[in-house]
Amino acid sequence: MINLILTSAPAASSAAGGNALFQGIPSIIMLVAIVAIFYFFMYRPQKKQEKEFAAMIDALTVGDEITTKGGIIGKIISIKEETVMIETGNERTKIRILRSAVSKVDVKAEDSRDA
Repeated sequence: MINLILTSAPAASSAAGGNALFQGIPSIIMLVAIVAIFYFFMYRPQKKQEKEFAAMIDALTVGDEITTKGGIIGKIISIKEETVMIETGNERTKIRILRSAVSKVDVKAEDSRDA
């Protein structure tokens, strides 16, 4: 009788181990779902926004009217590698700023010629 109990104990533990494996699968699926949600709602839109910003910075041309991140509004009069010279106000004050400081392009150079 003791032999019967001892031989049936490993079989019972292996059956319980098999069930434990199936009990962990929903947790793994939930973790994968959370990672996928994080990717589609956080990482992907941020990368898209960074690409759009880089394209806007690369497309700057002389004559564009821009707004900086600091709120300065001006017209681009010259462009160098990393800097942009803008002209602001009635007195035509010239300010040199970094290209990365440009927040948005208000009026493209082609649009201002048409108006």
